Amino acid sequence: MPIPFITVEGPIGIGKTSLSKAIAGANQFQLLKEIVDENPFLNKFYEDIEEWSFQTEMFFLCNRYKQLTDIQKKYISKSEPVVADYHIFKNLIFAKRTLPEEEYLKYESIYNILTHDMPKPNMVIYLHASLDTLMKRIAQRGREFEKMISADYIKQLSADYHTFIQHFEESHPEIPVLRFNGDEIDFVQNENDLKWILNQVDATLQKRSLHA
Repeated sequence: MPIPFITVEGPIGIGKTSLSKAIAGANQFQLLKEIVDENPFLNKFYEDIEEWSFQTEMFFLCNRYKQLTDIQKKYISKSEPVVADYHIFKNLIFAKRTLPEEEYLKYESIYNILTHDMPKPNMVIYLHASLDTLMKRIAQRGREFEKMISADYIKQLSADYHTFIQHFEESHPEIPVLRFNGDEIDFVQNENDLKWILNQVDATLQKRSLHA
């Protein structure tokens, strides 16, 4: 059986970190959390996306590259399972939306160089929800820099995620993608919803072990 390396993805406010923590706790997996608040360009980015997008995306790419390199050395190479609250492919989703085409092509080249030999997740969990649900959850967690995020930006980001995930499934049929709708389930407030998701994850892991 391949060593489990699970990533949880979805738009801002959907609950990626909360679910990743729950999966890690239930299965005794190592937890990899995305670095967000340490990005020195983030406040400026939401004030002026066009001006600060390249710096913001490069900071995230370099930090995620370092994190995944460390995860490979410390855990995956030692056969320790890992669950992460992001997939590095999110860099392409955000960069494609915020960068001019010329800058995006440069960025994509750097991304491909850095990620070609990085550890690849063998399961992706995709969380999605309506705009109303996402905006409500963003407001509830009260991050200062997120107060500047417009509903239009979140709406477009959700559409970008949907398109990207569809392409990912088509181009990576060997990697199972579990989809969960945040309008229908609330794994933070409802323990039964969380148990149901954990059971789905366990069933997928067991199925992969039988076919490994």
